[in-house]
Amino acid sequence: MKLSRQEVLTIPNGLTLIRACGIPLFLWLLLGEDLKGWSYLVLAIGAWTDYFDGKVARWLHQESKLGAAMDPTIDRLYIAATVIGLAIKNYIPWWMVIVLAARDIYMLVLLAFYRKRSGEVFAVTFIGKAATFNLLYAFPFLLLSSKSAWGEFAHSFGWGFAIWGIGLYLLAAIDYSRIATKYRRA
Repeated sequence: MKLSRQEVLTIPNGLTLIRACGIPLFLWLLLGEDLKGWSYLVLAIGAWTDYFDGKVARWLHQESKLGAAMDPTIDRLYIAATVIGLAIKNYIPWWMVIVLAARDIYMLVLLAFYRKRSGEVFAVTFIGKAATFNLLYAFPFLLLSSKSAWGEFAHSFGWGFAIWGIGLYLLAAIDYSRIATKYRRA
């Protein structure tokens, strides 16, 4: 399928591209340079672009198949890079990395199954969006965790988003499984 220039060069796709460029930048700032404040800023911008790319796409009528495929892919890469970076720096426990990675591996297998049967990718569900929102907002707060009053607030707030995000992330996998199973029966 050939995409037109108008379908590729959109503001929402540009926001998603900014988020994609933030992945290696975040890892370099956190792991290479140990710049916590700049790492936080990159994560915050990533969360902001994830929220606004869909809103802008609908508002400007710039929804596209490319954007629909690219956005969740970049989200998964962003989450994976962030949890690995945060775990290496001991901001989060490794069990969180394992749970999120296992869910994503399961989803890759499920998507391959679904795509083979339907020729489509999963449409993003509200539960999936809510899970991603919670996780992308949890990580910047967890990065700011410290012994200060603000750091303890950030830690509590971050873990609140993280627990909800992980729960919704797993619930979304169940929901996508239901969709794939329902399609197989049809």
